Amino acid sequence: MKKPKITVIGSINMDLVTSTDKFPEQGETIRGTQFQTSPGGKGANQAVAAARLGANVNMIGLVGEDSFGEQLLTNLHNEDVDVTNVAKQKGTSTGLANIVLSEKDNRIIIIGGANEYVIPSYLEKCKEAIIESDYVLLQFEIPKQTIEYCLEICAEHHIPVIVNPAPAMKLSKKAWKQATYITPNETEKKQLFQNQLDERFIITEGKQGVSYMEDNQPKHVAAHDVEVLDSTGAGDTFNGALAVALAEGRSVTDAIIFANGAAALSVQKIGAQSGMPTKEQVFNFLHKD
Repeated sequence: MKKPKITVIGSINMDLVTSTDKFPEQGETIRGTQFQTSPGGKGANQAVAAARLGANVNMIGLVGEDSFGEQLLTNLHNEDVDVTNVAKQKGTSTGLANIVLSEKDNRIIIIGGANEYVIPSYLEKCKEAIIESDYVLLQFEIPKQTIEYCLEICAEHHIPVIVNPAPAMKLSKKAWKQATYITPNETEKKQLFQNQLDERFIITEGKQGVSYMEDNQPKHVAAHDVEVLDSTGAGDTFNGALAVALAEGRSVTDAIIFANGAAALSVQKIGAQSGMPTKEQVFNFLHKD
């Protein structure tokens, strides 16, 4: 089977993760128990997920002129993601997610950094890669106008697009209509769509599985019963896998089953990208019985 061409347009972040026994009160200094850095950003996560599952992935985004930017470019390259369209934005830092973990909960501060400069004029420079894609994958950690501009390009050239509206942000009615598939989680669905759902919507529901519509009938794929060590990146794994399966020509139901299996594997390891599976691992997992 020919490898599908998938273009991911989105954020590239370094995650700075601090673990502690309790969250500090305002003005309080406490000791942490562990610190680590790990590659992240919804765009980069989804690109890595799709690449591990066998797609030719082109990443469009920006990093800063700092050591984090270099590390993230190297990581994407090592994951066989094409970084031809990832540049270094002068005078700014790489995007960051400052994450504090404690008491089975987290507090996260995101700094957009170079991701804020992924604007329509930058996308225009990468237009050829977009229109040569079998599928385009978008998330919402880059400017709104860029997302809407990308949807315009894809609609003009009949390129199918998966829009993962995370974190939740409103688009124009025209932009939503240009999306081929929309993949909110339950929270994003409530914030953005309420009951305005049709067959383009694929709703990820965590432990409850995935809901969608087919032939005007509601459908559901149950979640797998696995031990969850870290759900970070599960949604990104699902979206990357969904794009691969759809680009290979699978039915929506088969694509959801495949993506659901990939997400189930991802939560069994610590880290957003480190738990992302290969196609062989997903196949073996889905056919283990």
